[in-house]
Amino acid sequence: MSSVAAGAPGTTAARKPAPRSARRRLGAVLQGVALALGLVLMIGGTALIGVSYHFFKVPTGSMRPGIDPGDTLAGRPVSGSSVGRGDVVVFQDTAWEQDTLVKRVVGVGGDTVVCCDAQQRITVNGTPIDEPYLAPAGLAPPIPFNVTVPAGRLFVLGDNRTGSQDSRVHLGLASGTVPDSAVQARVEATVWPPSRIGMHAPTTAFATLGRPTAGRPGSLETEFWAAVAGAALILLTSLIGSVAGLARRIAGRR
Repeated sequence: MSSVAAGAPGTTAARKPAPRSARRRLGAVLQGVALALGLVLMIGGTALIGVSYHFFKVPTGSMRPGIDPGDTLAGRPVSGSSVGRGDVVVFQDTAWEQDTLVKRVVGVGGDTVVCCDAQQRITVNGTPIDEPYLAPAGLAPPIPFNVTVPAGRLFVLGDNRTGSQDSRVHLGLASGTVPDSAVQARVEATVWPPSRIGMHAPTTAFATLGRPTAGRPGSLETEFWAAVAGAALILLTSLIGSVAGLARRIAGRR
């Protein structure tokens, strides 16, 4: 009887998990959940960007100062018929050249685009347009034009008006316009180099003309930060797990 009584406390203690062991198991579960969440965010955000956006490298300085040669742009594929005034678009018109080009839309089907008023501004449907994104004009005189854009076509200019091969130099080809079907994407961000990473906010320069104006950005920024947050969560969780494991090994040696 005495042996049974003596063993009872020991049996009860064996069934009760040690507090430290329980904490370790809880920590392992939380670490696993954090790693899984991080993976979902990182892989999901990256996959959505890859599916929703195309990437283009800019060969020239025709869109300075907002876009430099060598910049890599993220563009969201859109229908050319949905493009508005002020949108920066990537397009290819083989009547101009074989290369993919990046320009800003200043006129859509039905618009009359004229250069220039007394302050060297273009006018669209008689309204002068103040364009805050333009590079300084420099010494080159403006190229005069007066174009009514045919339906289903776009009139496009570079922001660097002194160094852009755009609608002004192709006036003999459909009045310098390009078919809206030539549009491949609307530019939403610069993604490389790191010093120039950033979103391209839609301009309000053409807002007084009403629709169609520059389109609203897609979900690129949200997807990017989801991927970054996932990667950071994975890194932080792994670091905490490594530090905790090291601490346990040191405590065990003592």
